[in-house]
Amino acid sequence: MSDAADLSSKYVIQTVGFDARFPNTNQTRNCFQNYTDYFKCVAAKGDDFVPCKQFKKAYHSLCPNEWIGKWDDQRDNGTFPASLEP
Repeated sequence: MSDAADLSSKYVIQTVGFDARFPNTNQTRNCFQNYTDYFKCVAAKGDDFVPCKQFKKAYHSLCPNEWIGKWDDQRDNGTFPASLEP
């Protein structure tokens, strides 16, 4: 088996499906909304709640890593610009 075939059998590449709340090409708001929804979901239901994992998968697919790192730092410092309360 070739290396490419071996890798394709190990990994499934998927992207976030269409979300009617964000019909435009610019997905910045969709990225931010999934990020905040993930942490609200985890606060309400815990890390193991399957729908929470979908939010995490979505924001990791949509958001640049630099933004995620910045928002993680802001959450750690208590300066995140949105409420993450459930």
